[in-house]
Amino acid sequence: MFVVDTNVLLYAANSAAPEHFDCLRLLRGWRGQPLPWHVTWGILYEFVRVATHPRVFERPWDAGSAWSFVEAILRSPGLTVLLETERHAAVVRDVLSESPPVAGNLAFDLHTAALMREHGVAQIYTRDTAFHTFPFLTVIDPLAPPR
Repeated sequence: MFVVDTNVLLYAANSAAPEHFDCLRLLRGWRGQPLPWHVTWGILYEFVRVATHPRVFERPWDAGSAWSFVEAILRSPGLTVLLETERHAAVVRDVLSESPPVAGNLAFDLHTAALMREHGVAQIYTRDTAFHTFPFLTVIDPLAPPR
């Protein structure tokens, strides 16, 4: 079980990115497997936000195309969107107490990390090194050479 972060989805979607083919291959593999993997609604909305942003994509997508990409991901047999439970506030409090100070943009990653903790998911595929802030996560850079 693992979470796939926004940046991996963006590289898979952006054929102009040098990381495109590696991330697309991974995403196709995950989509074709029945084994569980996860995203959050925040990750999916962030995908739409960035894919449609003219300062990020040379040729930004329109919102409908970006949402079609999201809908295709949502049809993956093993995919689950992690949602807050009644324990969410307590989990966030625990994550904050165990982590270095969280401020600014890291608050978005806090939400993802808390959802992961809440659902017992420890691995995240991401190129975002900020996730190393959360000591209970195993951060996997999908483009890093094997050790």
